[in-house]
Amino acid sequence: MTGIQYPQIGPPGRIILLNGASGSGKTSIAEQLLLVLDEPWFHVPVDAINAMRARRRTLELSPAELELVLARTRAGFHRAVAGMAAAGNNVVADHVLSERWRLLDCLAVLEDFDVVFVGVRCAKEALKRRTRLRGDRDVDTVLAQHQRVHAHGRYDLECDTTDASPLECALSIKAFLAADPHSPRAFDELRARAAAEGWTTGR
Repeated sequence: MTGIQYPQIGPPGRIILLNGASGSGKTSIAEQLLLVLDEPWFHVPVDAINAMRARRRTLELSPAELELVLARTRAGFHRAVAGMAAAGNNVVADHVLSERWRLLDCLAVLEDFDVVFVGVRCAKEALKRRTRLRGDRDVDTVLAQHQRVHAHGRYDLECDTTDASPLECALSIKAFLAADPHSPRAFDELRARAAAEGWTTGR
């Protein structure tokens, strides 16, 4: 199409990627980040993408079909984050990287962006308590995530929500952004490790 005048969107936006088990506090931190960060940021959670999917049709799927739909959902989430950042938007994304392929896909899809990778941790007993209070997650599933989600072992910074409040965690992330805006990132190291060690999509 010709004749369309597009706005000047400028350089790509930055991405803060919060990774942790369900119930670890990612969403609460993201909400505080939107309040304390000086520039406009968007919170793009994986749960929001999941919520867009038709529930009735999902319940009719076989286990194999459901696994494929969930994989497509998560792959689409990664690309939605990249699309927002490519249009110049700063994005706070939260995810559960409990399968290696999810991390590998993020490393590939987000290669051209400045990604600040934040580990959100929580003590096991606190996580169990929160999961039971929420009532919308299976405790065993969340505990399995707790075991796997940080297996890659490298972040730009970490937050432990066992005792720290969401605001305290958000302020520590803000301080990191201000003090170290352009240094090599955890994603750069993980991408190099994945190539050197021949990581596959297995856990």
